[in-house]
Order: sequence, then structure tokens, then C-alpha cells
Amino acid sequence: MDVYLPIANLSVNGLIIVGLGLLTGMLSGIFGVGGGFLTTPLLIFYGIPPTVAAASAASQVTGASVSGMLAHHQRGGVDYRMGVVLVLGGVLGTGLGALLFSLLQALGQIDTVINLLYVSMLGGIGAMMARESIQTLRAGSSGARPARKRRHHPLVARLPGRWRFYRSGLYISPLAPLLLGMFTGILTMLMGIGGGFVLVPAMLYILGMSAQVVVGTSLFQILFVTMATTMMHALTTRAVDIVLAGLLLIGSVSGAQLGARFATTASPVKLRLALAAIVLAVAARMALGLTWRPDEIFTVSLL
Repeated sequence: MDVYLPIANLSVNGLIIVGLGLLTGMLSGIFGVGGGFLTTPLLIFYGIPPTVAAASAASQVTGASVSGMLAHHQRGGVDYRMGVVLVLGGVLGTGLGALLFSLLQALGQIDTVINLLYVSMLGGIGAMMARESIQTLRAGSSGARPARKRRHHPLVARLPGRWRFYRSGLYISPLAPLLLGMFTGILTMLMGIGGGFVLVPAMLYILGMSAQVVVGTSLFQILFVTMATTMMHALTTRAVDIVLAGLLLIGSVSGAQLGARFATTASPVKLRLALAAIVLAVAARMALGLTWRPDEIFTVSLL
């Protein structure tokens, strides 16, 4: 079933795009990552220009996040107080990211920067998550109890002015989640991701949030930040392909519900290890793509 994408100026198989949406929607429900970290690279591998892939994937992540967040809300797995602070930071970050995106696009370097960001960010975070998960699994199999970790990073404890985030079990400065939200907002604008593959590990290991609310709170933040990102792209870069985004949404909404159900029965440690393996595989493929010459060299630029 061939479908023409007006912004990308390409014809694609609509069923394949729907299948990608289903896959990334399931990842959203399982891991709370929005799925954008996988959607954008897969679209690029399929032949979609990186600028269109990044802009259109952000709108798809919005739909997946709505479905997954509602599923976690029903189980009491969302810290709305923490989520609002993260959203405020994320919206500020999208504004900064829009300026940076336009600058790189004017310089003709946006495609290269998107690929390099994926390789560096996915590789580093994937390696960290894999190491921590393997250490936890080894400690559990040997019967040894892992050393108790701090509730939050020492730098977070030094920030002034503390709030109580009851559902997360934290008493920390709101500046920490605000800055974290800004960082993920910039990444969302540049890479078309929800930022969850950065946000979830940071919420666990930097903020020290309870694992029971991390996924749902992450999806709550991703929902609003990707909405702001889509609007920014539509107004500034004009790279959002509504046909591409619609096909992705068809699959992602149902996939997120399936993923959220599976997440309640699986081991959290094994889920983190699986996510780390997926992240590292995508990073390796992106790095490989930077080293060979494609069959067709093209980009999308604004006139």
C-alpha cells in the first residue's frame, strides 16, 4: 500500500510505517520512553530525510504518550507535581531547541548533528543502563545484596529551596527536575524524541524517584513537551509531515496500551536490560550509517 508523503516528497509503504508506530508505541508503554528514540532512526533507515523524520516523530510520540500515560494513571503511577515541573522545563527547552535547530539548518549541518547526537547519547546511556542492570542481576543470582544507593545525586542535594514530591518519595529542589526538563526539551526539538530514554534513567539515578512512578511521570512530561515541539516545528521549520505522523499514530496508540499491560508483569531489571540492548543496537546502526556513502544523497531545505 503505497502512500505519498508531501513534505518528505517520497512514496512509502503505509503498512510498514503503521508497523513502526505499533513497535514504538509498545516501547512507550513498557519503558516510558515515548518511542521517539527508535522511530526517528528507523524512519531515517527507511529513507525519510532526517529533518522530516525528527519533526514528524515528535507528533507521533504525543499520541503514544497519551495512551500510555492514561494506562499508568489508572494504576496510580503518575506524580503530577513532579510532572508539571518537568513540563515547564521541557517547554522552555523546546524554545531554545527551536533556535538551535534553525541555526544548524541554516548552516546545512542539521542532518549530521542529528545523527551524531543519536550515536553519542544512545551509546552512552545504553552502556550505563546495561552495566547497572547486569550488576543488579549478578547480585541477585549470587544472593548478595547490592550496596544501598543514594536517594538522589549529591549535586541535587546542594540545590536551594526544597519541595516535597510525595508520590515520588522525594524532598528536593524543583530546580533539578526543571533543568532536567529543559535538557530533554532541547533533545526533543533536535532529535524528534520524547526524551524518555534520557529522562527515565535520570529520574531514577539522579533525582532518585520511586520506580513505581517513573514511567507514568515520564510519559506525562513527554506528552506536553512533544505537543510543544510539534507546534514549534510547524511554525518554524515546517518539516512536519502530517501524513507520516498520522500513519505512525495509527499503530502507536494501540501499541502503547499493550506495552503498559506487559510492563506490570515483567521484571523491572530485565526491562531495563532489554531497553539498554535496544538502545545500543540503534546507536551501533546509526554509527555505521555515518561511515558509508548512501546510494542517494539528498536533504530537505527551506527555500
